[in-house]
Formats: sequence, C-alpha cells, structure tokens
Amino acid sequence: MKRLSALLAVMVITGIVVAHEFWMQPKKFRYSVGEEIKLDFRVGESYEGEFWDLKRHKVEKTELYRASGSRDLTKVVKPTAGNNLLIKADQIGTYLFSLQSNAAYIELEGEKFNDYLKEDGLDYILEERTKAGILNQPSKEFYTRYAKLLVQVGDRTDDTFKKKLGLRYEIIPEQNPYLLKAGDYLQCRVLFNGKPSPHALVKIWNKVNNTTFLQNLYTESDGTVRFPISASGPWMVSSVRMIHAEKAGADYHSLWASLVFGI
Repeated sequence: MKRLSALLAVMVITGIVVAHEFWMQPKKFRYSVGEEIKLDFRVGESYEGEFWDLKRHKVEKTELYRASGSRDLTKVVKPTAGNNLLIKADQIGTYLFSLQSNAAYIELEGEKFNDYLKEDGLDYILEERTKAGILNQPSKEFYTRYAKLLVQVGDRTDDTFKKKLGLRYEIIPEQNPYLLKAGDYLQCRVLFNGKPSPHALVKIWNKVNNTTFLQNLYTESDGTVRFPISASGPWMVSSVRMIHAEKAGADYHSLWASLVFGI
C-alpha cells in the first residue's frame, strides 16, 4: 500500500532522543559582496549539536558552486572547533556549499540500534532484523555524511540552488529559499543514487529565537516532500538512508543528507 506523505509530528525539542544530524552552519545567511563567509561543521541533536571533531573524522570533499562555476575547497578546511571554512564572498548570487565525509564506523548494541531505526524511519531494516530473528544482536555500521548549505550574496538570486551534485544521497530544493518568505511553501526532492527516494522519512527543522521545531514528513512516490515555511530564521532538511554494507567490516551503511538555508 502506498505510504502517503503525512505530517507525523510538530514539536518543541526539549531533550528527546533523536539521531545525530550533521550540517554546515554559517554565522548568517545573507552577505554583501566583500564579506567573509564563516562556516561551522556541526553534529548533534535538536539543530544545536556541537562542533564536529575533525581529529576523529575526515572530510572527503568540500565544494562551492556558483553561477560562474565550482571550486574545490577541500584543502582549505580547517580542523578547528568552528570556523572550519572561511571564504570571501567575492561574487553576487546564490552560493551552494557541499561536503562529503569519509565512511566512519560505529557499533551499537541491539536495543539502541533498533531504537535508532525507529526514530529515523528505517522500518525496512527493522523488519529485516525482525524476520531474521536478530533484534538482540549488535550492529556494525559505516556512515557517510552528505551536507549542503545555501547562502545568498547580494540581492540577485540565480538557479545554483537546484544544481544536482550527484551525491549518493541528496536533498534538492525546487524553489530558491532566498525568494521565499514566511507563509510560503518549499518543495524538495530526495535522491538516492540519482533517482527519487520514495516514502523516505524527512525531518524539517527550524529555529524561532531559542526554540527548535521539528516536522516529520515522508516523501511521495516521486521523492518529493512539500512543507510550509512557518517562520523566518534558520532551516534544515535532513534524511537518512540505510543499505547493506558493500564492503567487509560492517553490516550496514547509513547515508545522511542535510540541506541548510535561511529565510
């Protein structure tokens, strides 16, 4: 039976257990030409989290896309607590940053892994474990991060926002967020290996002052999800896909996608 897109929850985050998201966080979302863009790499809960530890993790590739072309920023990433990327805004337009991490490794005991699967809508893996009678067994997992960030320099927007980057798991907005305002709707498309990812759980996070709100939605059969922009401020769209590990050393490989922008 087709699993329709449905609003599962809208809640204030007050310490509930959620999976660790990963994202790129700018100091602000709109810049003037000549200003410096400073980005933090963050991981954690409730769209708050903590600085990503680059002593333990590795960036495989970081790029900047603009109307004039792309630029590889991997070698200028700083392994610091915040301010991981500093780039001068030297051109007007919409800037799209992307980051891909290495495949890190984690082991979880059975109960914690099952709770994680439930929290992130990975029911198909939970069903497999149930049928195989291995719910109590621990899991060995690789995980890779695919983060995207949109910021706006000057008043002239462009179509960079909708560029398909070819990430293994990717969220692409179908409208430029910097042309939207509170009360509008944004539609995003979720792709796995370049194809629509139907019935995937997508988490929509937004901050209003010091409070984080979360909406849980499922993509339609064409991989799209549509949601209201209820307020101005920082927004993040995130989703995770899990597959069986394709190389020795783990049972599964999770692919974490995020898209951050400001309204």
